[in-house]
Amino acid sequence: MLSAMYASKKRVHRVAVKIDETEYSLSVGEHNDLQKAIIDEFMPRFAPNSKGLYLGDTENKYLCQDAYMLEKVGIEITSHDKLPDIILYDTEKDWIFFIEAVTSVGSMSPKRIIEINEISTRSKSGKIFVTAFPDGKTFKRFYEELAWETEVWIADNPDHLIHLNGDRLLGPK
Repeated sequence: MLSAMYASKKRVHRVAVKIDETEYSLSVGEHNDLQKAIIDEFMPRFAPNSKGLYLGDTENKYLCQDAYMLEKVGIEITSHDKLPDIILYDTEKDWIFFIEAVTSVGSMSPKRIIEINEISTRSKSGKIFVTAFPDGKTFKRFYEELAWETEVWIADNPDHLIHLNGDRLLGPK
């Protein structure tokens, strides 16, 4: 009786997010608040023609997964892969956005880029690596571990991106 009451209360507090006209209910926490900001704020500004191919929840890593499209764009998904938090695919530009919400495993470090490239070796699409931060203070803590040729998006200043080096902003190498 008590366990049912506590379980029902736990379900009340969720983070609602909508991807491609489908609504998902994420567990509560700083990480999923940032993921919601990525979907609600980053996606329409910087990836407006994108489809959501993957979104992991802290409780359910495979909550939102378009296995057909992931396979079609050349991304291998297995239980052993270290997926980024969000994968978006821009159908018009043929770009894949690999987005890491820094509040989970960390930033797009050189090691993370290697891990993501390993699961996308068959992909012919352009790859864009993004680290999302909730605020500038958090960005400053992680700055030194960010990989070059990646993008930085800060949720409390959603209209801007920071590109680390290179001759282009927001595009594949």
